[in-house]
Amino acid sequence: FYVSLLPHSRITHVSRYGEAGPMPAGTAMTVSFELAGTPFMALNGGPHFEATEACSLVVSCDSQEEIDRLWSSLVADGGRESQCFWLKDRFGVSWQIVPSGM
Repeated sequence: FYVSLLPHSRITHVSRYGEAGPMPAGTAMTVSFELAGTPFMALNGGPHFEATEACSLVVSCDSQEEIDRLWSSLVADGGRESQCFWLKDRFGVSWQIVPSGM
């Protein structure tokens, strides 16, 4: 979902839980990816580890159209708006979508 929203984004590696893992075999354990050229790694620790505002992703946008496109895509299907450029997407990840001049 995320790599479809930002240019220069891609999934670079997926590792999966095996038979002895705490999650069902074949479930994604880690996903390495790039968003706008910046590398990230996400760990699937299960549903008891929830995302919080303690960690957020910041996207600097050059136009109102870009802000509107990202904002509407990220709050769609269960996301929610917050204040001052903040939102949570449908997965509970916090984002700050800000104009480049700020």
